[in-house]
Amino acid sequence: MASSSGNSSMIHHSSGSEDGLTDQRKRKRMESNRESARRSRMRKQQQLNDLLAQANQLKKDNSQILNSIDVTAQRFVQIEADNSVLRAQVSELSQRLDSLNEIINCINENANCTSGQCTNEFDFMENSWNMMYFNNQPIMASAGGDMFGY
Repeated sequence: MASSSGNSSMIHHSSGSEDGLTDQRKRKRMESNRESARRSRMRKQQQLNDLLAQANQLKKDNSQILNSIDVTAQRFVQIEADNSVLRAQVSELSQRLDSLNEIINCINENANCTSGQCTNEFDFMENSWNMMYFNNQPIMASAGGDMFGY
């Protein structure tokens, strides 16, 4: 029995050794898991920080784009107003040119007439454009000043 008690103490001793080895493995695994979880949390925190920085940059870019749109819209409105004035001036100048061409044609027709043979009775003073010419009136449509010096 002594030998069996020796064997039994040896088995018990080796079983205690295995328990210690198992506990040590468990502790290493738990420590490894904790470290892995810590790294995972750090990665998630870094991803969150990166996303927040990206969101802030996108908000800043969006604000700059909106400001650019506002400036462009204001410039568009101003250019449209300028174009409207220019269209009115073109219309007035076209009408004035037509009237002046009519006057020139009349003068040329009268110059080509021999005395007593012309029947053209154009009254130079009845045409309102002619009165403007004689009164030296400026063209009224302007954007803060006469662009053509009239």
